[in-house]
Amino acid sequence: MRAADAYRRCEEITRVEARNFSYGIRLLPKPKRQAMSALYAMARRIDDVGDGPLPPDEKLARLAGLRADIDALAAGVANDVGDPVLVGLRHAVERFPIPTAALNEIVAGCEQDAVGKTYATIADTEEYCRLVAGSVGRLSLGVFGTSGDPEEAAELADVLGIALQLTNILRDIAEDRGMGRIYLPAADIERFGCAADLTGPPERVGQLVAFEAERAERHFAEGLKLLAMLDRRSRACTGAMAGIYRRLLARIAESPAAVIQGRLSLPATEKAWVAVRSLAGATP
Repeated sequence: MRAADAYRRCEEITRVEARNFSYGIRLLPKPKRQAMSALYAMARRIDDVGDGPLPPDEKLARLAGLRADIDALAAGVANDVGDPVLVGLRHAVERFPIPTAALNEIVAGCEQDAVGKTYATIADTEEYCRLVAGSVGRLSLGVFGTSGDPEEAAELADVLGIALQLTNILRDIAEDRGMGRIYLPAADIERFGCAADLTGPPERVGQLVAFEAERAERHFAEGLKLLAMLDRRSRACTGAMAGIYRRLLARIAESPAAVIQGRLSLPATEKAWVAVRSLAGATP
Protein backbone atom coordinates (compact mmCIF):
# COMPACT_ATOMS: atom_id res chain seq x y z
CA MET A 1 0.00 0.00 0.00
CA ARG A 2 1.29 3.46 -0.92
CA ALA A 3 1.86 5.89 1.94
CA ALA A 4 -0.39 8.46 0.25
CA ASP A 5 -3.29 6.00 0.20
CA ALA A 6 -2.65 5.00 3.80
CA TYR A 7 -2.62 8.62 4.93
CA ARG A 8 -5.83 9.28 3.00
CA ARG A 9 -7.57 6.55 5.00
CA CYS A 10 -6.10 7.80 8.29
CA GLU A 11 -7.34 11.33 7.54
CA GLU A 12 -10.78 9.94 6.77
CA ILE A 13 -10.85 8.15 10.12
CA THR A 14 -9.80 11.39 11.82
CA ARG A 15 -12.51 13.44 10.11
CA VAL A 16 -15.23 10.96 11.07
CA GLU A 17 -14.12 9.95 14.57
CA ALA A 18 -12.19 12.89 16.02
CA ARG A 19 -15.06 15.14 16.98
CA ASN A 20 -12.79 17.68 18.67
CA PHE A 21 -9.21 16.91 17.67
CA SER A 22 -9.87 17.13 13.94
CA TYR A 23 -10.45 20.89 14.21
CA GLY A 24 -6.85 21.35 15.35
CA ILE A 25 -5.26 18.75 13.07
CA ARG A 26 -6.70 20.54 10.01
CA LEU A 27 -4.59 23.59 10.84
CA LEU A 28 -1.28 21.78 10.33
CA PRO A 29 0.80 21.73 7.14
CA LYS A 30 0.29 18.56 5.11
CA PRO A 31 3.19 16.38 6.37
CA LYS A 32 2.34 17.06 10.01
CA ARG A 33 -1.39 16.72 9.35
CA GLN A 34 -0.80 13.30 7.79
CA ALA A 35 1.41 12.13 10.66
CA MET A 36 -1.05 13.34 13.29
CA SER A 37 -3.90 11.60 11.47
CA ALA A 38 -1.95 8.33 11.51
CA LEU A 39 -1.30 8.73 15.24
CA TYR A 40 -4.97 9.50 15.87
CA ALA A 41 -6.11 6.51 13.80
CA MET A 42 -3.87 4.19 15.84
CA ALA A 43 -5.02 5.69 19.14
CA ARG A 44 -8.61 5.29 17.96
CA ARG A 45 -7.97 1.63 17.15
CA ILE A 46 -6.64 1.06 20.66
CA ASP A 47 -9.55 2.93 22.27
CA ASP A 48 -12.11 1.01 20.23
CA VAL A 49 -10.85 -2.24 21.73
CA GLY A 50 -10.94 -0.82 25.25
CA ASP A 51 -14.46 0.61 24.80
CA GLY A 52 -15.86 -2.26 22.74
CA PRO A 53 -18.32 -5.01 23.73
CA LEU A 54 -15.85 -7.90 24.00
CA PRO A 55 -15.32 -9.68 27.34
CA PRO A 56 -12.24 -8.59 29.31
CA ASP A 57 -10.03 -11.55 28.36
CA GLU A 58 -10.64 -10.98 24.64
CA LYS A 59 -9.99 -7.25 25.03
CA LEU A 60 -6.70 -7.99 26.74
CA ALA A 61 -5.72 -10.41 23.98
CA ARG A 62 -6.46 -7.84 21.27
CA LEU A 63 -4.62 -5.14 23.19
CA ALA A 64 -1.64 -7.49 23.44
CA GLY A 65 -1.77 -7.84 19.66
CA LEU A 66 -1.72 -4.07 19.26
CA ARG A 67 1.20 -3.86 21.68
CA ALA A 68 3.03 -6.35 19.45
CA ASP A 69 2.30 -4.15 16.41
CA ILE A 70 3.72 -1.13 18.23
CA ASP A 71 6.81 -3.03 19.34
CA ALA A 72 7.39 -4.24 15.77
CA LEU A 73 7.07 -0.65 14.55
CA ALA A 74 9.63 0.52 17.12
CA ALA A 75 11.99 -2.26 16.04
CA GLY A 76 11.69 -1.30 12.38
CA VAL A 77 9.92 -4.55 11.45
CA ALA A 78 7.40 -4.10 8.63
CA ASN A 79 4.32 -6.19 9.53
CA ASP A 80 1.78 -3.74 8.12
CA VAL A 81 0.96 -5.18 4.69
CA GLY A 82 -2.40 -3.85 3.55
CA ASP A 83 -3.15 -2.09 6.85
CA PRO A 84 -3.49 1.65 6.16
CA VAL A 85 -3.17 2.67 9.81
CA LEU A 86 0.08 0.76 10.33
CA VAL A 87 1.43 1.79 6.93
CA GLY A 88 0.69 5.44 7.65
CA LEU A 89 2.11 5.20 11.14
CA ARG A 90 5.32 3.55 9.93
CA HIS A 91 5.79 6.28 7.34
CA ALA A 92 5.15 8.97 9.97
CA VAL A 93 7.74 7.43 12.30
CA GLU A 94 10.26 7.49 9.46
CA ARG A 95 9.61 11.21 8.89
CA PHE A 96 9.38 12.45 12.47
CA PRO A 97 11.05 11.57 15.82
CA ILE A 98 7.85 10.14 17.29
CA PRO A 99 8.32 8.37 20.66
CA THR A 100 6.49 5.17 19.70
CA ALA A 101 6.76 3.77 23.25
CA ALA A 102 4.07 6.29 24.24
CA LEU A 103 1.58 4.31 22.14
CA ASN A 104 2.03 1.45 24.58
CA GLU A 105 0.95 3.81 27.36
CA ILE A 106 -2.40 4.20 25.61
CA VAL A 107 -2.60 0.40 25.48
CA ALA A 108 -1.82 0.28 29.22
CA GLY A 109 -4.63 2.72 29.96
CA CYS A 110 -7.09 0.65 27.95
CA GLU A 111 -5.93 -2.49 29.77
CA GLN A 112 -6.92 -0.74 32.99
CA ASP A 113 -10.36 -0.12 31.48
CA ALA A 114 -10.64 -3.75 30.40
CA VAL A 115 -10.01 -5.10 33.91
CA GLY A 116 -12.20 -2.47 35.61
CA LYS A 117 -9.49 -0.69 37.58
CA THR A 118 -10.74 1.70 40.22
CA TYR A 119 -9.12 4.97 41.32
CA ALA A 120 -8.69 5.69 45.02
CA THR A 121 -6.92 9.06 44.88
CA ILE A 122 -6.47 11.94 42.48
CA ALA A 123 -2.91 10.71 41.92
CA ASP A 124 -4.38 7.45 40.60
CA THR A 125 -6.81 9.27 38.32
CA GLU A 126 -4.11 11.60 37.03
CA GLU A 127 -1.80 8.67 36.28
CA TYR A 128 -4.57 7.17 34.13
CA CYS A 129 -4.93 10.55 32.40
CA ARG A 130 -1.20 10.58 31.67
CA LEU A 131 -1.42 7.14 30.11
CA VAL A 132 -4.32 7.83 27.77
CA ALA A 133 -3.94 11.57 27.10
CA GLY A 134 -0.54 12.81 28.22
CA SER A 135 0.92 10.13 25.96
CA VAL A 136 -0.91 11.66 23.00
CA GLY A 137 0.61 15.03 23.82
CA ARG A 138 4.11 13.57 23.92
CA LEU A 139 3.52 11.72 20.64
CA SER A 140 2.34 14.99 19.13
CA LEU A 141 5.52 16.77 20.21
CA GLY A 142 7.45 14.31 18.06
CA VAL A 143 5.51 15.66 15.07
CA PHE A 144 5.41 19.30 16.11
CA GLY A 145 8.95 19.79 17.35
CA THR A 146 9.61 22.24 20.19
CA SER A 147 11.88 25.08 21.19
CA GLY A 148 13.42 25.11 24.64
CA ASP A 149 13.89 22.17 27.00
CA PRO A 150 12.37 18.94 25.57
CA GLU A 151 11.81 17.51 29.07
CA GLU A 152 9.92 20.62 30.13
CA ALA A 153 7.80 20.42 26.97
CA ALA A 154 6.99 16.77 27.68
CA GLU A 155 6.00 17.61 31.26
CA LEU A 156 3.71 20.40 30.05
CA ALA A 157 2.20 18.04 27.47
CA ASP A 158 1.40 15.65 30.32
CA VAL A 159 -0.24 18.42 32.35
CA LEU A 160 -2.30 19.53 29.36
CA GLY A 161 -3.25 15.91 28.72
CA ILE A 162 -4.51 15.62 32.30
CA ALA A 163 -6.64 18.74 31.78
CA LEU A 164 -8.13 17.34 28.58
CA GLN A 165 -8.83 13.91 30.04
CA LEU A 166 -10.32 15.26 33.27
CA THR A 167 -12.68 17.27 31.08
CA ASN A 168 -13.54 14.08 29.19
CA ILE A 169 -14.16 12.26 32.46
CA LEU A 170 -16.53 14.96 33.71
CA ARG A 171 -18.35 15.16 30.37
CA ASP A 172 -18.81 11.39 30.18
CA ILE A 173 -19.87 10.61 33.76
CA ALA A 174 -23.28 9.27 32.74
CA GLU A 175 -21.95 7.26 29.78
CA ASP A 176 -19.02 5.80 31.75
CA ARG A 177 -21.26 4.94 34.68
CA GLY A 178 -23.39 2.89 32.30
CA MET A 179 -20.28 0.83 31.50
CA GLY A 180 -19.44 0.42 35.17
CA ARG A 181 -16.55 2.87 35.02
CA ILE A 182 -15.89 5.53 37.65
CA TYR A 183 -12.72 7.53 37.03
CA LEU A 184 -13.12 10.23 39.68
CA PRO A 185 -11.15 9.36 42.83
CA ALA A 186 -13.02 7.49 45.56
CA ALA A 187 -11.52 9.84 48.15
CA ASP A 188 -13.19 12.86 46.51
CA ILE A 189 -16.47 11.00 45.98
CA GLU A 190 -16.57 10.14 49.68
CA ARG A 191 -15.54 13.66 50.69
CA PHE A 192 -18.57 15.16 48.93
CA GLY A 193 -20.97 12.52 50.23
CA CYS A 194 -21.84 11.09 46.82
CA ALA A 195 -22.90 7.56 46.03
CA ALA A 196 -19.92 5.44 45.02
CA ASP A 197 -21.35 5.02 41.51
CA LEU A 198 -22.18 8.75 41.21
CA THR A 199 -25.93 8.15 41.02
CA GLY A 200 -26.59 10.85 43.61
CA PRO A 201 -27.53 12.87 45.51
CA PRO A 202 -27.58 15.21 42.50
CA GLU A 203 -26.59 18.37 44.37
CA ARG A 204 -23.60 16.62 45.92
CA VAL A 205 -22.49 15.15 42.60
CA GLY A 206 -22.78 18.68 41.19
CA GLN A 207 -20.50 19.98 43.95
CA LEU A 208 -18.01 17.20 43.22
CA VAL A 209 -18.05 17.97 39.49
CA ALA A 210 -17.53 21.69 40.19
CA PHE A 211 -14.56 20.83 42.42
CA GLU A 212 -12.97 18.60 39.79
CA ALA A 213 -13.65 21.21 37.09
CA GLU A 214 -11.63 23.76 39.07
CA ARG A 215 -8.81 21.24 39.27
CA ALA A 216 -8.94 20.67 35.51
CA GLU A 217 -8.87 24.42 34.88
CA ARG A 218 -5.70 24.74 36.95
CA HIS A 219 -4.12 22.07 34.77
CA PHE A 220 -5.19 23.97 31.64
CA ALA A 221 -3.60 27.17 32.95
CA GLU A 222 -0.31 25.35 33.55
CA GLY A 223 -0.32 23.06 30.52
CA LEU A 224 -1.04 25.82 28.03
CA LYS A 225 2.42 27.24 28.75
CA LEU A 226 3.44 24.64 26.17
CA LEU A 227 2.10 26.87 23.38
CA ALA A 228 5.05 29.24 23.72
CA MET A 229 7.36 26.35 22.80
CA LEU A 230 5.64 25.49 19.49
CA ASP A 231 5.79 26.94 15.99
CA ARG A 232 2.81 28.92 14.71
CA ARG A 233 0.87 26.11 13.03
CA SER A 234 1.58 23.56 15.77
CA ARG A 235 0.58 26.18 18.33
CA ALA A 236 -2.67 26.78 16.45
CA CYS A 237 -3.38 23.04 16.33
CA THR A 238 -2.77 22.56 20.04
CA GLY A 239 -4.59 25.77 20.92
CA ALA A 240 -7.66 24.71 18.93
CA MET A 241 -7.82 21.30 20.59
CA ALA A 242 -7.26 22.71 24.07
CA GLY A 243 -9.55 25.68 23.44
CA ILE A 244 -12.48 23.45 22.50
CA TYR A 245 -12.05 21.36 25.63
CA ARG A 246 -11.52 24.40 27.84
CA ARG A 247 -14.77 25.93 26.61
CA LEU A 248 -16.49 22.60 27.22
CA LEU A 249 -15.08 22.60 30.74
CA ALA A 250 -16.48 26.10 31.28
CA ARG A 251 -19.88 24.82 30.13
CA ILE A 252 -19.65 21.97 32.64
CA ALA A 253 -18.64 24.37 35.41
CA GLU A 254 -21.72 26.50 34.68
CA SER A 255 -24.08 23.53 35.17
CA PRO A 256 -22.10 20.84 36.98
CA ALA A 257 -25.10 18.67 37.87
CA ALA A 258 -26.14 18.44 34.20
CA VAL A 259 -23.44 15.83 33.46
CA ILE A 260 -25.41 13.32 35.53
CA GLN A 261 -28.11 13.31 32.85
CA GLY A 262 -25.89 12.98 29.80
CA ARG A 263 -22.97 14.28 27.79
CA LEU A 264 -22.56 18.01 27.22
CA SER A 265 -21.03 19.19 23.95
CA LEU A 266 -20.25 22.28 21.91
CA PRO A 267 -21.91 22.99 18.56
CA ALA A 268 -19.76 22.55 15.46
CA THR A 269 -19.94 26.28 14.73
CA GLU A 270 -18.39 27.10 18.11
CA LYS A 271 -15.61 24.55 17.60
CA ALA A 272 -14.82 26.04 14.19
CA TRP A 273 -14.76 29.52 15.73
CA VAL A 274 -12.24 28.35 18.34
CA ALA A 275 -10.06 26.87 15.59
CA VAL A 276 -10.12 30.10 13.56
CA ARG A 277 -9.19 32.14 16.62
CA SER A 278 -6.32 29.74 17.36
CA LEU A 279 -4.97 30.11 13.84
CA ALA A 280 -5.11 33.87 14.33
CA GLY A 281 -2.96 33.51 17.46
CA ALA A 282 -5.62 33.95 20.14
CA THR A 283 -5.03 32.32 23.54
CA PRO A 284 -7.44 29.43 24.24
